[in-house]
Amino acid sequence: MATLSNVALEGDLRNALEEAAGAFSAANPKSKSEDETAAGSMPGGNTRTVLFYPPFPLTIDRGEDQFVWDIDGHKYTNFVGEFGAGLFGHSNPLIVEAITRAVSDGVVLGGPNRYERVLAAELVNRFPSLDKVRFTNSGTEANMMAIGTARVVSGKSKVMVFEGGYHGGVFMFAHGGSPINAPFDYVMAPFNDTERTVELVAEHADDLACVVVEPMQGAAGMVPAGKDFLQALRDVTAKHDVILIFDEVVTSRLSGGGLQQILGITPDMTTLGKYIGGGATFGAFGGREDIMSRYDPRSANPIGHAGTFNNNVITHAAGSTGMTQIYTPEKADSFNAWGGKFRDRLNDVIGKHGLPMHVSGLGSIMAIHCSEGPHYNEHDAERDNALKGELLFYDLLARGQRMTWRNSMLLCLPMTDEDIDGYVDAFDDVLATRSHLLAAE
Repeated sequence: MATLSNVALEGDLRNALEEAAGAFSAANPKSKSEDETAAGSMPGGNTRTVLFYPPFPLTIDRGEDQFVWDIDGHKYTNFVGEFGAGLFGHSNPLIVEAITRAVSDGVVLGGPNRYERVLAAELVNRFPSLDKVRFTNSGTEANMMAIGTARVVSGKSKVMVFEGGYHGGVFMFAHGGSPINAPFDYVMAPFNDTERTVELVAEHADDLACVVVEPMQGAAGMVPAGKDFLQALRDVTAKHDVILIFDEVVTSRLSGGGLQQILGITPDMTTLGKYIGGGATFGAFGGREDIMSRYDPRSANPIGHAGTFNNNVITHAAGSTGMTQIYTPEKADSFNAWGGKFRDRLNDVIGKHGLPMHVSGLGSIMAIHCSEGPHYNEHDAERDNALKGELLFYDLLARGQRMTWRNSMLLCLPMTDEDIDGYVDAFDDVLATRSHLLAAE
């Protein structure tokens, strides 16, 4: 039962949030006007739901390295990281040069180009599960193709996914799923629940084409899968001849060979996306030779794979440059070790103030939870106090620190120790200023 003091604190929290949102609105009149104009041609004034937050999202004018500026002239250190696609920052000179060269040489060429082969070879060399790979235009499309491939190759129809999972715009499984999900025959399993998941695989094995899992759930709050859980998945799917797909669209950046390399667990197929395109639209799916060979036009009864921009020269020029010259395996390892230290510092600040909060994640990817950790699934993350999270967002934004509305952060390569120190200082200041409100149950 809520006590009188808790009711009063919630009222104080709502008042503080209203004041913070009001200050945000007053400081950003041009973004407000732009949003109102945009609503005339786009529902809600935007074309990507995750970028919306009340009372209106900032309109970003430009970006440079690790910084962005909104149209009202405010500068932010950009911890949004474009949800993973912004790894290289906003203006890496090698990527700008690669894109400029590709455009100068001509786009939409209608034939294989020299960049796609370089990028494909690099990915096959780096990711343990990839014997062969094919390109798409997004992580959503990559997952669609991987699932479709698994169903054809296996001759079975069902697809196992997990509560809280996110595999793109038509594969959203938080809170029971989305009404616009692709209409496959899904088996919903509880994330990080080894015993129940193994039971479900065995129960549906005769009809189960594949299991699709994020080694760390992103949209559920950067919640890592336990190694024992993933190993059990590897073992039970192999036993029952079910194709195991790792969705590493987000987690592939956590080492030179993705989270699968860190864990030492090799799936049958892997999907990729986001940063690998160097900031341009990108997706890929790949896996075992016997699975992917079905796409060889020289083979008997091949599967066709269409897509006008599957071999977009802009994407593959940027991506091949980024993966071979900038985000090398050595850089990936050192960058993520640096990111892990940042997450540890944030948790230390929380501990100093004695607040019921926790920063989850791995390496350069993390999320702030307004509830005590650890978090093992979406149900743990549902304990987060949404009002506190929103207040934290506005307070940090007012201090020049921009993260996502759901309080996640994905670091980018141009960031420096000074940027990290600036965020830690701002975070410490917010927790000190709002400690009375953030401590409320």
